[in-house]
Amino acid sequence: MSRIFSIEAKESNCSARAGVLTTGHGEIKTPCFMPVGTGGTVKGVLPRDLKEEAGAAIILGNTYHLYLRPGTSVIQQAGGLHRFMNWDRPILTDSGGYQVFSLAANRKLSEEGAVFKSHIDGSRHFFSPENVVDIQRAIGADIIMAFDECTPYPAGHKEAEKSMHLTHRWLDRCINRYEATEPHYGYRQFLFPIVQGSTYADLRRESAGFVASKDFEGNAIGGLSVGEPAEVMYDMVEVVNEILPVEKPRYLMGVGTPVNILEAIERGVDLFDCVMPTRNGRNGMLFTTEGIINIRNRRWMDDFSPIDAGIPAGISNSFSKAYLRHLVISGELLGLTIASIHNLSFYLWLTRSAREKIVEGNFKTWKKEMVERLSARVQ
Repeated sequence: MSRIFSIEAKESNCSARAGVLTTGHGEIKTPCFMPVGTGGTVKGVLPRDLKEEAGAAIILGNTYHLYLRPGTSVIQQAGGLHRFMNWDRPILTDSGGYQVFSLAANRKLSEEGAVFKSHIDGSRHFFSPENVVDIQRAIGADIIMAFDECTPYPAGHKEAEKSMHLTHRWLDRCINRYEATEPHYGYRQFLFPIVQGSTYADLRRESAGFVASKDFEGNAIGGLSVGEPAEVMYDMVEVVNEILPVEKPRYLMGVGTPVNILEAIERGVDLFDCVMPTRNGRNGMLFTTEGIINIRNRRWMDDFSPIDAGIPAGISNSFSKAYLRHLVISGELLGLTIASIHNLSFYLWLTRSAREKIVEGNFKTWKKEMVERLSARVQ
């Protein structure tokens, strides 16, 4: 199987690495954060601004949401999600496995797959490992995820083990379907298996070994950042990355805070996604190079300094804290857009900076300083 990932530099005193992931829609320099565009849009942000302002190399879409609305047939008629949303860079699609977890009250799980009720109109639908691959083929993502079950936290060992084995059986079915089908739009799509096993080291090792044995182009770590303590998450990442092949990209799903990301980079993770930058931005919480800011607070009312002078150029340097506070307090939509773009710019600046420090060979020293700064809350 051809390799799509190359490692350009490694940190000598930890597992951090800088790499390049090559897809049909361009290269992704890692470590990399992927803005979440669940329904074919990163909320409130134009694709142009994702590229030019935030510097996004890849975004994430969600199979469950796109399947329900606008529907697979509409996306196919448009020529795939890239054309539909006017995005010419790589896309990764989650399989819908997380919705199997998060919408537990509206779904029924079996060996065959998951029957669920639409959160839109209550209609019933069925996801199987096979049709999830078919849907992602039709969407046209460059990286498609295997269908899995995400175990809730806390979960007993037996429950977690049963769920893990179901995910493994589903993975074999995903692989069979993937290998029996072809891309729709003339470029390769890469299937990433997902490691599960909750917070149990023995299960994580078993799952990582099973996933690694499939020898696919990349691998993902799922089922974390679902309520467990951060230190437990880091421990599980270490356990898994001791087994997942070094020469392939590793994607930690749904993570997380800036500090989470830096800690995971130190442990050898390459790709990240999270709704936090845009969701928090829409609520007036800003991530900055000096710590976390609640822009609604009165102290920013007449602060005419840039939103974040630590991020070179762009939105973060173009508007003042006072102006952004005015927009947010007034309920102006522009405020939500600026806050979202700023937070995305920060996350992408953070992972680009981490990459630069790995190449320079001083990531770990820089990371320690950044964790201290980013953990502060600036009122």
